[in-house]
Amino acid sequence: MNIRLTVAAVMAVCYMPQIVASDEVPADSLTRQLQEVVVTAKQPVTRLEGTTLVSTIAGSNLADLGNALDVLAQLPLIKVQDNEVSVTGKSDISIYIDGRPMRDREELALLQSSNLAKVELLMAPGAMYESTIGAVIKITTRRRFVHGLSVTDQFKLQRRRKWSAVDFLSVDYRTGAWNFFAEGSFNHDSPVINGRTVNRLIVDDRPVEIGSSQHNRRMVNNAVVRAGFNYSADERSFGAYYRFAPEHGRFTNSGTEWFGSEPAMLRDIYSGVSARTHLAAVYYDNRFADRYHLHFDGDFRTSTSDTYVDTSYPDGDHAAVNSTEHKRSDLAAAKLYMEFPLAAGNFNAGVQGSWTRTQLDYRMLNDEVGAYIPSSLTESRQTSGALFASWQQMFGRFSISAGLRYEYVDYSFTVNGVRDADVSRRDNLLTPDISLGYSFGDRASLSLSYKMVTVRPPYSQLTGSLSYVGIHEIEGGNTALRDERMHNLQLSGMWGDFMLHTGLCRSLDTYAFVKQRYEASTLQLLMHPVNIDVSSLSAYLIWSRTIRRWTPEITAGVYAQRLSVGGGSCNRPIWSYDFSNTLALPKGFMLTANISGSSSGYMHTNRCRASWFSMDMSVSKHLFNKALQLTLSAVDLFNTVNYDWSMLTYGVSVDKRQRYDRRGVTLGVTYRFQPRQRRYKGEAAAQSELNRL
Repeated sequence: MNIRLTVAAVMAVCYMPQIVASDEVPADSLTRQLQEVVVTAKQPVTRLEGTTLVSTIAGSNLADLGNALDVLAQLPLIKVQDNEVSVTGKSDISIYIDGRPMRDREELALLQSSNLAKVELLMAPGAMYESTIGAVIKITTRRRFVHGLSVTDQFKLQRRRKWSAVDFLSVDYRTGAWNFFAEGSFNHDSPVINGRTVNRLIVDDRPVEIGSSQHNRRMVNNAVVRAGFNYSADERSFGAYYRFAPEHGRFTNSGTEWFGSEPAMLRDIYSGVSARTHLAAVYYDNRFADRYHLHFDGDFRTSTSDTYVDTSYPDGDHAAVNSTEHKRSDLAAAKLYMEFPLAAGNFNAGVQGSWTRTQLDYRMLNDEVGAYIPSSLTESRQTSGALFASWQQMFGRFSISAGLRYEYVDYSFTVNGVRDADVSRRDNLLTPDISLGYSFGDRASLSLSYKMVTVRPPYSQLTGSLSYVGIHEIEGGNTALRDERMHNLQLSGMWGDFMLHTGLCRSLDTYAFVKQRYEASTLQLLMHPVNIDVSSLSAYLIWSRTIRRWTPEITAGVYAQRLSVGGGSCNRPIWSYDFSNTLALPKGFMLTANISGSSSGYMHTNRCRASWFSMDMSVSKHLFNKALQLTLSAVDLFNTVNYDWSMLTYGVSVDKRQRYDRRGVTLGVTYRFQPRQRRYKGEAAAQSELNRL
């Protein structure tokens, strides 16, 4: 059940400009796998330094736009949707604020655009970052600190098909070298999705159709409470914080399902989920002898979730199908590194380790269905360690960066207490990276980079349990998924107002979803991930210029792949464009108007339908010396976004039609009392493992 919900939600990525990434990695590979698709570029002062795009915010039109999310949404190669941030052609991104990683989405919403100095986008992060990290966004703030109390509250009311609301509250107190902070947020959301799925295949030399219709509504209430402290004096600082995040959700689906020419049956699905997450983090940072920088981070995270699913057929002879799921995950991690000058450059070396455990107790309560979807208790444990080193240097107009990372991974998987020797494994990995750059002047530069990346599947896809979707449909993970080995070659250039970003990627054992027949006493279709090899090429040309108060930007690009699965070809390219505008109006008003679209084409095994025109707009106004900000925004203004997709794998054709309630308006109200930026310097000790959980 859970996988079905994830698949339905993630298939929205077929609308190219809506690809997202965040702290949490979705279970469906479509979101994680968007290695080469979306481009959104909207920024007035951007230059290329090696393989890093550096955008200056202070003094630009974006400084008065609102918060950090509003700014990121207008920068080249970055997209923001529903507070989620993604980077074109990259998966598993990390966001750093003043040198520390962002761990809560609320941080960007609470960070004022007027406090931003610059944003750096590292398209080829070095060995210091985990090998799974595809890109890094580094935000540097303007150092404006006020002693005493600071309060920021942000409230948003949104109307789509249903109402939703979110409120962020941050309280900060600074005295001397000490800084104490507390934050809280509450979010109520109620999205609606309507859809229809039709599966076609040949059974006993005759065509068979299996289909269903859906009217989905998911009501979610979640909260985040966080409190901590920092101490900073001279060149030494340390701090810690604790975070608690509970979530309660309710999902209902009123629809039908049918088999062949038989009459459609009514089907009602109810699911309830309760989850809670605890996270504690500490750090220590010190600079000494005018040349050495020492940094340590430690993390501990634990979370549990309980899910109940009931599927019933009101007017049929089929008994209700009920199941429960209890999931627990734990993580402990530490990271230590040192930076210092070496051979006229900068050298960085360190060590990193993590321990992860996930348990899934799945109970199928229907005996008939339990014959082919059995109950199971699975557990995975992983212990990993890494050594890394990198070096950067400038030689006049030339720049070079090189790094090497060694990783040891011990992964163990058990089913009902028995270790699976075919899945459990130990790996030793070396992942090199190198970047070369040349500057022709302030307005022209060229860079070339190569990086080998190891991407491990999220734990939700490594589970061996299956989920009941319908009388003839199952969804599940794949315990045999191998780690992906990705080779990335990138060429970037800038000339005047133009920027070019191209990428050639060869992915070995990446994973994609397929649908095929499942061995059972009745006809069953199974949708699950499998390893595939895919080659892809992406190219995006960006033009932008600031014309007094107006900053227009146009991006055009293409993503093309070479892939064959189950005898079928998935090679149709995807063309996309973006035309974005930022306008500073008189009397302190700010206006954004963004138009985008994409053609039909393949992203791995999914063929996404065209969505040629969509438009988002927003207008904002500061009042009372910028203490109060009002923002009115509208997304998918003309309701033209297309989320439909199709698939043909292993003789099974899937046609999915769905409508999301993305079109809507949002009113935002932000109040700030003596705002300032916190100085917490801690980093995530194992960011990729946090993402996988």
